[in-house]
Amino acid sequence: MEATPTAYSLALMHEDKVYGVRDPFGNRPLCIGRIVSLSDKKDMTQPESDLGWVLSSESCAFQSVGATLIREVFPGEIIELSPDGIRSLDIVPRPKPAKPIRVGYDQTVIPHMLQIPPPAFCIFEYVYFSRSDTFYEGQQVYTVRQRCGRQLAIETSVDADIISTVPESATPAAMGYALQSGIPYVEVLCRNRYVGRSFIQPDTRSRQLAVAKKFGAITANLEGRRVVLVDDSIVRGTTIGPLVRLLKQYGAKEVHIRIASPPIQHPCYMGINIPTKGELIANTKAPEELAGFIGADSLAYLSIEGLVKAVSAGAPKDKDMSGYCTACLDGNYPVHLEW
Repeated sequence: MEATPTAYSLALMHEDKVYGVRDPFGNRPLCIGRIVSLSDKKDMTQPESDLGWVLSSESCAFQSVGATLIREVFPGEIIELSPDGIRSLDIVPRPKPAKPIRVGYDQTVIPHMLQIPPPAFCIFEYVYFSRSDTFYEGQQVYTVRQRCGRQLAIETSVDADIISTVPESATPAAMGYALQSGIPYVEVLCRNRYVGRSFIQPDTRSRQLAVAKKFGAITANLEGRRVVLVDDSIVRGTTIGPLVRLLKQYGAKEVHIRIASPPIQHPCYMGINIPTKGELIANTKAPEELAGFIGADSLAYLSIEGLVKAVSAGAPKDKDMSGYCTACLDGNYPVHLEW
């Protein structure tokens, strides 16, 4: 763990024990659940009702096995699950940097060479990756996404008749945008639930075909209306263009794209499939140019400051317990890159 500080969560079985391991930066999530009898599920004070312990990267998985969330595994922590219960074996500290740390959006240099860096939980777990009913840092992902939508409305207001969403991960943000702006939320896209996420398809053609299969327009809600369409992110830009054309084809008067996260401009070296800068459309087109390219009337992103504000509003204030990796947004990686 000292040699490999990011980015992983592990579950290992040995004989009658299960070990949970989270990387020292806490870049990937891992949480502990307790299985109890259904009759005692609301009474967590009765140890005799324990049926077992489970690990999951997301707390939403616990409900399906009759478990409840106990807590998250701390960054760098090694835990043991056994018939005797839970035992925390060790917490491996984050490595001290070999050069001064640069922090913030102005990249201010911290002069203390040996200062231990803060945790670096992947902020895109909140934006896109995780299911909306999952809890991290004592707050539900749905609530965070709604706060992102509210902040987006504050930063990027526009005259419109309805607010809508690219379902489903962007729906809480669209609801937040509607609540903040006072413009009604109306569904304009019907999602085919049997098509996977286009973001992770291996090539451009596969991603474009996935989009064509994935959505249909709700015509009655569109005709003659100015629509703000909220999405959670733009990576390669293969999804949003066809959606704008679809909405205008079926009667939308205007389509304004609002993105509930900042532009993705840097590769992720923490295990997510964003291998090169050239694939990221934010590096080749400014928002105004991108709006014209996809056929939208306008396009705007949430700022990095706005995203961090929305995410951190309900998180612990202790800097040793809470911190975020925003490397794909600002290029500020939690560890030194050796290439």
